[in-house]
Amino acid sequence: MFSLGLCQYPGCRNLAISRFDENGNISVNTEAFCIDHDKEAEETVHKIYKYIETHDKIIGISMPGIHFKNIDLSGKKFYGCDLRNCIFSAIHSEYCRMRMTMLDFSLFSDSNLLNSNMQFTSFSGCTFSHVLFTNSDLVHNNFNGITAQQSSFDDSDLYNSRFIRAKLLNTSVRNCNIKQSSFYEATFDNVSFKHSNTREANFSQGVEP
Repeated sequence: MFSLGLCQYPGCRNLAISRFDENGNISVNTEAFCIDHDKEAEETVHKIYKYIETHDKIIGISMPGIHFKNIDLSGKKFYGCDLRNCIFSAIHSEYCRMRMTMLDFSLFSDSNLLNSNMQFTSFSGCTFSHVLFTNSDLVHNNFNGITAQQSSFDDSDLYNSRFIRAKLLNTSVRNCNIKQSSFYEATFDNVSFKHSNTREANFSQGVEP
């Protein structure tokens, strides 16, 4: 898992970003800062992009607050990474794999995450706008408190995932496995669960999707 080191800037409580040595490898460095206080923020972001581009497996990197734009994550495997409070825009991805990765309170827009395989991963509090998760394995994940609009989870396995207090607007969850998934106190506006096994999922009393 990623290290929970705090930014070394006086008074800052943000999590620090992973550092890299001159060879582009992850460095154990106690002088780490968050993206807001990193004096070499542009170079640090460039190194993170380069590391992702040149590695199929990304393990234990802390990257909170980074803006990822027009990056291809196809075939990448993330294990135990910290991607909280990030911005993902115009992302192209097919067959991306994630395990025990944190993306809480991140913003996703105009992105394709097709055929993803993501398990034991947290998207709590995320916002999804025009995002496609079509034909993905998204089991045992935390989608609590998300807002999803004009997005699609169609043809996906959402087994035992949690959407508690989620807000789904103009979003499709058609032909999905939602067995043991929880949608307690979630709100739905023009949401389709057509051909999904809604009777095996958990909804608030009186809600019939």
